[in-house]
Formats: sequence, structure tokens, C-alpha cells
Amino acid sequence: MSSKNQFGSKIGLIAATVGSAVGLGNVWRFPAEAQENGGAAFLLLYIVCVFLLGIPVMIGEFSLGRGTRANAADAFSKLKPRGNWWLIGLIAISASYIILSFYMVVAGWTLEYMWQSLTGDLYEPVKTAITASG
Repeated sequence: MSSKNQFGSKIGLIAATVGSAVGLGNVWRFPAEAQENGGAAFLLLYIVCVFLLGIPVMIGEFSLGRGTRANAADAFSKLKPRGNWWLIGLIAISASYIILSFYMVVAGWTLEYMWQSLTGDLYEPVKTAITASG
């Protein structure tokens, strides 16, 4: 009998879901994207797209995971055992690793700038830009 890892509470599941959905991209790039693409109009369209596209996809992922009680690759193979549907799950897992490699660089920049800020060695143009905007 195999034991599966599960979230200990609903709050843990919600925290993991929100962390995954929001991600570093929204925190890092969203203000610039909103400014360059119309401000409030962009924000309104973004929220509409999240509700029309993002939430149904998230519910589908939850349903697939809960119904099959399997990882991404195995979940698709359980839905269609005699086919190559497991490749879709493998592609999703591969995409996660590619996205992670990109965000690791951004996280490294963030840690470096934080360290420079704390030690007082922040690069001069960055200091100038921060003081000019504030």
C-alpha cells in the first residue's frame, strides 16, 4: 500500500495555490506591464481574463489531480491508458522546470540587490533612480 503526500490543511493548499498562481512574474513585471498598456484599462482586462481563463483552468487542474490522485504525467495516462497522453503531463512538468530556471535568475538578482542595499553598496545608477523616483 503506497501512501500519498497530501496537504495537511485547506489553508496550506490555498497558500500553495496562491503562491503558484501569483508567482514572481506578477510581482516583478506586472506594474511595468500595466503602465505600458493603459493602466486601469489593462488592469480591468487582466482581471476579466483571470476569471474567464485562469480560474476554469485551475479548477480543471484541481479536478484532474483530485480525481486521479496522481502527478501530472500519470494523471493523463490514467485518463487514457492506451495512448500518448502521458506526454502532455511530461510537457507540463518540463515547462515548469524551464520557467523555474528563468525565475531563479530573477530571484538571484533580487537577492543581490537586497544584499547591496543592506550593505550600502548599491550600484550608483540604481541609487540615483530610486532616489529620483521617490
